[in-house]
Amino acid sequence: MDCLRELEGKIAHDRKRVSVPGPVIVGAGPSGLAAAACLKEKGVPSLILERSNCIASLWQLKTYDRLRLHLPKQFCELPLMPFPQHFPTYPSKQQFVDYLEEYARKFDLRPVFNEMVLSAEFDRTVGSWRIRTVRSVEYECRWLIVATGENAEAVVPEIEGAAEFGGEIVHTSMYKNGEVFRGKRVLVVGCGNSGMEVCLDLCNQNAQPSLVVRQTVHVLPREMLGKSTFGLSMWMLKWLPMRLVDRILLLVSRLMLGDTARLGLNRPQMGPLELKNLSGKTPVLDVGTLAKIKKGDIRVCQGIRRLRRNLVEFVDGRMENFDAIILATGYKSNVPSWLKERDMFSEEDGLPRKPFPHGWKGECGLYSVGLTKRGLLGASMDAKRIAEDIKRCWKAEANLSSSTCSPFH
Repeated sequence: MDCLRELEGKIAHDRKRVSVPGPVIVGAGPSGLAAAACLKEKGVPSLILERSNCIASLWQLKTYDRLRLHLPKQFCELPLMPFPQHFPTYPSKQQFVDYLEEYARKFDLRPVFNEMVLSAEFDRTVGSWRIRTVRSVEYECRWLIVATGENAEAVVPEIEGAAEFGGEIVHTSMYKNGEVFRGKRVLVVGCGNSGMEVCLDLCNQNAQPSLVVRQTVHVLPREMLGKSTFGLSMWMLKWLPMRLVDRILLLVSRLMLGDTARLGLNRPQMGPLELKNLSGKTPVLDVGTLAKIKKGDIRVCQGIRRLRRNLVEFVDGRMENFDAIILATGYKSNVPSWLKERDMFSEEDGLPRKPFPHGWKGECGLYSVGLTKRGLLGASMDAKRIAEDIKRCWKAEANLSSSTCSPFH
């Protein structure tokens, strides 16, 4: 026990300590950049810690080549800087990365890269957050902004017999394009936007994809009546109740896409907007995959029971040969693994316990940006609220005229 205490004391002594006058932001994705820019505009300095070697690492390192923003650019721009006018309605992955890099340059945002946070804990004895990193640095600050995102870690399900399969099994975070799968039989697991687009990409590369659909899913056209489905929905919600808007969306979808249930894509009982509002589950915006399914180029399958040698056994008893499996099974937050706090964030999913739009602020100077399943638009709203809230405390402390803005407030 004495040896352990001596070792802990030596580690604490060897750890470099850095006092940060403003907030520390964990994560240099779009959410973290938006928070830092909004703070800077309010005159509040901040420090961004990023575990990777670049900004927007998910977009730069873990997305497929054909990816585009699923929503029109006006709904995806960060605060204080619109997209360039010459960008298309749905910017490509590289265009979005270029936009983010220009955003960082404009606001002179300089994250500390390769600085993975191991733990962050509030020290009530001094009223500050202590953030320890893999490089043995301890940052101390009054405000902590969690911006690590809803997609920090890939979700890889355990499938019985995976070790026996023999073929390649990869998550979409490792998928770039279908070139390497040309001529192969590929099973894509997951029917969200990523799963649907990967199937389409595989078709375009002359692979033979099949799609595992385990749950109900809303598939909507990306555009309706000459306007983006999302934009049209937001406009209708200004005048009509959500359930009526859902009925209109489903009626138009039925006219444009047909009955998706006949293709093995059963719709949930709850409408797409109501489901998104209550659970955060995003509808699929079709960019051509449905036509491939109707044509027979993509086959829809039920859930997997188990894997065998180059063989997949489905829950309906069918067995088919496949060369590879791509897991479009999504991502999850990693907040519970490093944040030593259990009031603001759920230990189950790592997201704020309070629903949008109330999940951005916790206790003791703790904030959250971009973790409420409302996309880039929601992240921008969070960033603005956080900057305004911290600005009031920052100015009050600078004037030494208020005690109501302590981190306990």
